[in-house]
Amino acid sequence: MNRRELLKMITIATGGVVIAGDFLLAGCKNPSAGEGVSFTEADISFLDEVAETIFPKTTTPGGKEAGLGRFMTVMVNDCYEQKDQDAFHEGMVKLKDACLKEHNIDFVKATPEQRTSLLNALESERKEYQKNKKSEEPNHYFQAFKQLTIFGYFTSKEGRTGSTRYLPVPGKYIGDYDYKKGDKIQTGLG
Repeated sequence: MNRRELLKMITIATGGVVIAGDFLLAGCKNPSAGEGVSFTEADISFLDEVAETIFPKTTTPGGKEAGLGRFMTVMVNDCYEQKDQDAFHEGMVKLKDACLKEHNIDFVKATPEQRTSLLNALESERKEYQKNKKSEEPNHYFQAFKQLTIFGYFTSKEGRTGSTRYLPVPGKYIGDYDYKKGDKIQTGLG
């Protein structure tokens, strides 16, 4: 799967245009991204927990194992414009506040069931918001969390090798293959 296909899938899965999709597709830094907003280690841990709630560890690696918290911080600072960076940070505060309001506990300390119920409620809120928003209005903040989590997971080593049918192309490398004089060259597939 290439980036273009992945972005199409994310667009379909999240019901909206991928924020900073051009820069995610090109794999380069957005010149209008500015300096970026700093993230603390606590912010990265929080984002890891959000990603782990979306992609929990089962027989496959989870969002935390894939390092999605750190991935999100890099993508926000490198690809998002300043207004989207600010919206992402405001969204982190809103998500934390929503958890306190709904469950009377910090998101990081909430049970997996409490986290899932909160993110499901935010997903319903996001869908309703996207359906009724005007084109000049920003996307719902949860849109960015979801998109970055999906994009990061399926482009990470853990996501690609642990939860998809991963086939290394062109194949594994065998550097010292047995050779007898007169044998045809082996390509290393094997």
